[in-house]
Amino acid sequence: MALKNFSFKIFKNHKSARLGKIQTHRGAIDTPAFMPVGTQATVKGTFLSDILKTNSQIILSNTYHLMIRPGVSRIKGVGGLHKYMNCKLPILTDSGGFQVMSLSKLNKVDKEKGAIFQSHVDGKKFILSPEESIKIQKGLNSDIVMVMDECLKKNNDYYKTKVSVDVSTYWAKRSKVAFGKNPRKALFGIVQGGLFNDLREKSLLDLIKINFDGYAIGGLAVGETQSEMFKVLDFITDKMPKHKPRYLMGVGTPSDILGAVARGIDMFDCVLPTRSGRTGLAFTWNGRINIRNSKYKNDKNPLNKNDKIFDLNKYSKNYLNHLFNTNEMLGPMLLTLHNINFYQQLMFEIRKNIKKGTFSNFYNKYFNKL
Repeated sequence: MALKNFSFKIFKNHKSARLGKIQTHRGAIDTPAFMPVGTQATVKGTFLSDILKTNSQIILSNTYHLMIRPGVSRIKGVGGLHKYMNCKLPILTDSGGFQVMSLSKLNKVDKEKGAIFQSHVDGKKFILSPEESIKIQKGLNSDIVMVMDECLKKNNDYYKTKVSVDVSTYWAKRSKVAFGKNPRKALFGIVQGGLFNDLREKSLLDLIKINFDGYAIGGLAVGETQSEMFKVLDFITDKMPKHKPRYLMGVGTPSDILGAVARGIDMFDCVLPTRSGRTGLAFTWNGRINIRNSKYKNDKNPLNKNDKIFDLNKYSKNYLNHLFNTNEMLGPMLLTLHNINFYQQLMFEIRKNIKKGTFSNFYNKYFNKL
């Protein structure tokens, strides 16, 4: 059977919200889509077979972490990341730029050399150039590749942000050359510019000239308020190419996702459902709950009585409370699965309501609750 090339199609709009499908040679991805995060070639606390049962259609892995450990040569040696982690789903790999900013003990950006930093594990010095980032992602054999960019923390320094945007655009051009041509793979550009609309627009227009398969919005979820994030999306999404996927990186809470979908975003990733699951925070249709709270000690009800996947509806809040308060590993495993499943249920309902033309009603019902 012939392998399918990367493509994206929109089937319906509800105001700015978009119902679509990304096609990859490893399978289709219904959009809007949420990508569980498999940082170090694993979605923490789960089996990939269980991730499949949640109707996840794509996962994200982390270029920075896999470069540090185990190293791309070990993964490439067994045939790429899919074989290494026994994953049949499409995989998107980020470029490593965000982790250079957030984790490095020493971080220096050189426009020509790339990001110069020390490993957060052992202090070893690395230089991650645009070409090296693409080379690593090619070695991982991911399906969607991200350009190398500089991601700044939230700041009010216009000049600093402008210089950073210029660097990211230069790196995007180099990333495109290094990526070359492969119709079965996709390369996404990343729009930067902080909270400055003119810099966001400049970044986007320069990336459109380079011509990417999809466009991500980076540099958000870095300390700004939800209102500030939505203002950026209100400004930039209408200016983005209409027939290419739009990816909001590192976002976010259920209400973040609802608000971003309403503004035309197609793809999301975030560690929140898994990280929260490990610490006792559950996402439900009635809002978030901390299962460690003593009020759940005698609660015989499940988190979601309709949640039949993995028999999650057979575990009471009482029992989950016990697992967390006795540090039993089953607690974080069950809650992680619950949260990922909830996020995928949320995306399913979003898509269903866009299709039916009732997304506005769904949004109004749940935005302030979730």
